[in-house]
Parts: sequence; C-alpha cells; structure tokens
Amino acid sequence: MEFFASTGKRPVRLSEQTRQFAYDSLMHKYGKQTMEAPGVVMDDTEGFAECTPLEKYDASIKKIAETAPIRICEGEKISGAATLGLAISHVVPATFGKEPIFPSVSHLTIDFETVLKKGINAIREDAKNALERHKNTGKEPFLKSCLSCLDAMKCWHARYLEELRGKPQYRNNYENLLNVPFAPAKSFYEAVQSIWFTFAFVRLCGNWPGIGRIDWLLGSYLEKDLSEGILTLDEAREILAHFFIKGCEWIRGADYGRRSGDAQHYQNILLSGIDEDGTDVTNAVTYLVLDIIEELGISDFPTTVRLNRNTDEKLLRRTAEVLRYGGGVLAFYNEDLIIESLTAYGYPLKEARKFANDGCWEVQIPGKTYFIYCPFDSLQILQKQTLKGYDSPVSFPDFDSLYQAYLCDLSAHVTKICTDIANRYEDTSLPQDKWKWKTATPCTVVSLFEQGCIENGLSYFEGGPVYHMISPHIGGLPDTVNALYTIKKLVFEEQKLTLSELTEILKNNWNDHEALRQYVMTKYQYFGNDNDEVDLLAADIVRHFADVCDRQSGRYGYLTPAGISTFGRQLDWSPDRMAVPTGKHAHDILSGNFSPAPGTDKNGVTAILKSYCKTDFHRTVSGAALDIKLLPSVVQGNTGLDSLIALLKSFVVLGGHFMQPDIADAELLKKAQLFPEEYQTLSVRISGWNARFVTLNKEWQDMIIAQTGSKF
Repeated sequence: MEFFASTGKRPVRLSEQTRQFAYDSLMHKYGKQTMEAPGVVMDDTEGFAECTPLEKYDASIKKIAETAPIRICEGEKISGAATLGLAISHVVPATFGKEPIFPSVSHLTIDFETVLKKGINAIREDAKNALERHKNTGKEPFLKSCLSCLDAMKCWHARYLEELRGKPQYRNNYENLLNVPFAPAKSFYEAVQSIWFTFAFVRLCGNWPGIGRIDWLLGSYLEKDLSEGILTLDEAREILAHFFIKGCEWIRGADYGRRSGDAQHYQNILLSGIDEDGTDVTNAVTYLVLDIIEELGISDFPTTVRLNRNTDEKLLRRTAEVLRYGGGVLAFYNEDLIIESLTAYGYPLKEARKFANDGCWEVQIPGKTYFIYCPFDSLQILQKQTLKGYDSPVSFPDFDSLYQAYLCDLSAHVTKICTDIANRYEDTSLPQDKWKWKTATPCTVVSLFEQGCIENGLSYFEGGPVYHMISPHIGGLPDTVNALYTIKKLVFEEQKLTLSELTEILKNNWNDHEALRQYVMTKYQYFGNDNDEVDLLAADIVRHFADVCDRQSGRYGYLTPAGISTFGRQLDWSPDRMAVPTGKHAHDILSGNFSPAPGTDKNGVTAILKSYCKTDFHRTVSGAALDIKLLPSVVQGNTGLDSLIALLKSFVVLGGHFMQPDIADAELLKKAQLFPEEYQTLSVRISGWNARFVTLNKEWQDMIIAQTGSKF
C-alpha cells in the first residue's frame, strides 16, 4: 500500500501490520464506527432536570465512562479510544431532550508532564487536599466534581483492562496499561500509553486538547530504555507510530464538501527547541516523529518545529526532507523571537522557554494557560467606518489625515472588543479591584489537567489556571494595507481622482471602470513583494494595534496580547466586504493570516518572507502566521532541499514568528475536486491545522487553489 504524497514516493520503515492499521484508519474505518454511537442520553436519569449544571456535568461524564463503547483496534499497541461521535462536534457527548447539554473546550494544551512524572493518583491527592482546605466554601462543588471525574476516568480505565485481559493477543497492552496513567510512567512504552490514554479520555468527553512538546515529554524515557537494551529504535518507532495512527480515529471521510475538513481537532505537536534551562531537547523521539509522518503522511497531528539560530543542520535537513512530501504536516516557530517576546511581556524566562501552542498555533505556556482569541476584520473597519461604507462623500486633506482617522477607528474597535470581553467574563456587580470571573459552563475534565485549577478551587473557565490570555486578533491586515497604499498612490500622489470619486467607483463595484481597475492591479507592488512603502505601513499598524492591546492588558484578571490571524475567516468575512481599492471586487476572498492576498505576490517566496518580517513580532505575543504554498517542482532534488533549508534559516534570521509552508500543485488539487474518491487522504494546510482536501467545501477548496504556487 502507498500513502499519498505531493512529491515522490514515501519511504517504508514500519511493519506491514502497522502500515495496514494506518491505512485503515486514514480510510475512515474507525471514524465511521465512532459515528455509530453519538453519545449518552441523560433523559432517563432520575431527577436530572432538577440538578445543578455541575451535577448534570458529573452525571454525564460518569455515564460516558461507564457506557461508551470500548474499542480495541486490530493489532493496536496502545489502547483507549474516543468512541462517541458527538465529541467530534466539540460538545460533551451527552444529550437531554435530544440536544447536547454542554459545549466543550479547545485551544489549550494540557499538563501531560504531571501525568507522566507523578501520575493521576497524585492529581487525586491534590484534589482531596484542596477539598479539605475549601470545605464549606463556594469552591467545594468544583473540587467534588474533580474527584467525581477522576472516578469516572478510573472506571473507564478498568473497563479497558477488563477487555484487554480477555484477549491473550493483547497481553502487552494489558500489562502496559495496568499502572498508567494513574501511576508515574517507568518506560517509554508506558509513557506513550500514559499520554495517549489521558488524551483519549479528555477528548472522549468532547474536548480538543493539544499534545505539546512530545519529544521533550518522551525523550528521557526512550534514552533510558535504549541504553538499557529494553527497546530498539525500530521497536520504539512502531510503538510511537500507533500513537499517531490512533489519532486518526475521528476521520469520517467520504462526506465530501462538508466545510472545513475533518482533520482539525487541534491536537498539535511541537518538536525540538530548548528546555527551561536553555538546553536543546532534540532527541531520538524528535526524529522518530519525523520518520512516522514522512512515511504515513498522517496530518491529524499538525507538527510544529521550534527553530533557533543554533538549530542543528541535521534537524534542518531532516525537516526539509519531510516537508517536501506535502500535506502541510510541518510548520515552524522562531523560538528566539518568541521567548524574547514572552519575557518582554512579563513571563519568567524559564516559563517562556517552555512555550507550546494552544492546539492551533497561538503561543501559550502548556498546562497552565486559559486562552481564547477574538478575531476581527481590519478591512471592514477601513471600508465601513473610516470610508463611511462608501455611502457618504469622504474627504481628507492628505493621506496622513486619512491614516490617522483609520488608526483612531481601529483603536476604538479594539478597545470595544476588550470592553466587551470584560462585560462577558467579569462579575460586573463587583468593584474593579474585587474583580472575579463569572460562573461559567462546567469543564472539570479539562480543569484536572491545567495547573492552578485544583489548587485554586476554580475551573478552567472561572479563573483557575496560572495564566489567562484573551487575545484580540487582527485579520485582513494585508488587504487593509494594500487598500491604504493604493489610496495613497492613486488619490494623493498621482491625483488621478478624488477620494470621493474613488469611493463612488468602489460603491458600484468597479462597474464601467475596468481600465482603472486593471491599472491598480498591475501598477503597484503590494504586500508580499518586499516593497518598504507598503510593508512598513503594515508594521506601523501592528505596532499601533499592539499598543492598544497592551493598554487594556491586566485591567482585570487576564492579559490581552495582540495576535494576527484569519484562520480561514476571510471566507466568512467576504459577504460583508465591499470592493477594494486594489481592484478586487466586493465579496472576493482575500488574504489569509499575515500572508499576501491571492495573486498579488509577484517576486517569489523570498520577497514574501521579507515583507512579513519587517513587522516587529515581539509585539504580537499571541502569534502571527505566515502561510507559504510552494510548487512541488521547486523543492525537488538537492537544490530544492537546499532552498527549503535556506528558507527556514532566513525565517529565523529575519525575525519571523510562525511559518506554515505547504507543497501543493493547483492542477492536482483541481483533479481532486473532480474525483474526490481518488484523493481521500490528500491533506492541505489550512491555518494551524490540516484538512483532507476533499472534505472541504468548494469555497475552501477554491481558496486553497488560489493560494497555491510560489517559487523561490
């Protein structure tokens, strides 16, 4: 069997049995099974309607643990499965009156370090001690819920042990699962099983957690086992491969054109980088992960490599080799810049060095951070506020006056976002100096694995974790910058028409002005072409935006770091967007994240990277994503490999933040649109996650195709 690649034929290292398991999983064998059992039904639970929300939550988690189907996949080396289909819909898979009862949690990376090193029994002891401290207080119900959910997890664990005990062929699985995750892991095999079982339980309950720094978590266990002759490297690769294969259990396939794909459950992984003491963590696990995703093309764990100025040439070359198979499975952080930005923002250095992502790509301290982001469209602020929706005559004496008016409108919008956040999450009946979080929907299962929640007697949603980040994210920034730049050139410098005349043309969607439209589309060098005049305008808007965010930060119990993203929302925003001065029509789909608008980058990848890196990303603490789509032809052979390595090095040296390259061929993607059944495992990078291309709807597919095809 072969696994799809945009370029070349993937290598074979794993056993045929493991490869068959991977193929079956990718071809949605287990995802289909998951959809057969949507969730538990609470209608027959006596007195359920009269219970408090927390009591309803605990009863639901208990029933999930007691009744969710137990799945042992043929030949699996690690056990545990999230087998309830409603969990795929980002809800706790329990219904009452045919409706889900609770939403679930994502955009976080949970605390696997404590699970591995101390075990869940230690978490139980912490909960019991906290309950004793907070007896007869308002925190008691949450802490009782913690113990109830741990009981549920123990029940689910016992059910798996019972199932495995009756199957002699799974004796190794039984013995390996016997003690973990409740006791500390003692071997690499136990450590892999411990992480997986914990992860599987958390998402069985509907949540979508990230994994985090898997090589840092597992490296010492593998090193010990290799040195003692307990495992060979090939045996370790087989075990770890099953972790990745099990992560494909929610692939449903065949549902072509669903919307935004079926591989986006935020279970991201990080590789390499330094630890809290500044020591490089790259180890054998780092390379095993790269081996596995290279061979199997599994995209369900979008993997980000932490690069720095001292990253070993061996690792750079290996990541480039894997990257060029396509599928968008590798992205890259510049950890030098990110650590500097976190410490400048107030994080202790040791904490900053531990950074991971939130299950997507926004930066956070894993296992300690409550995070949400608040995206907005900067282009609509320009169109509908500064330029008055093109409905009224607008006049500014010069470009600077227009630009300052836009910055003022941007400031007001961001300030309102932060004010609305405060009204949504704070208890407004209290004075500001006695601020506290409002009572929120129960989320105990996630709270068990976020440091601070048990200690503080507060859930993840109610102020429990150590850090709290609510991050405004500016979207459509390249489009805004391009629009401002066009107005500057066309109206104020070349004086081809007045601003009011231009807005009247835009109001009519460029009708009867095709010559002018072609002029602005071809005359100017827009963002992504290494044009200082437009790129530095982008950098200045980001600085201003970050200043506004920083002024709001810490007013209450959370921080408001700036970020830059769209996460595909350029599709959602397009119906409300009007014609753009750059020649784009109303409702056109424009730039994604902090990347050039489709068709505007003329000078290759190096120019794109230079434009992006002129912004000071120390100010965007939450993150700033650059998407780059490369043609398969430009990454072939040693020259192509060297070019990819040079791109990675330049990204770090120039001061980038986060880059997600993908290798994709527009013609191939068009074939997949026509014959989806032949391309079921073709994966593409979206925005912090991957998706199987054929499960995207046509709007998404067309957007990906339009972005495809840069050269060096």
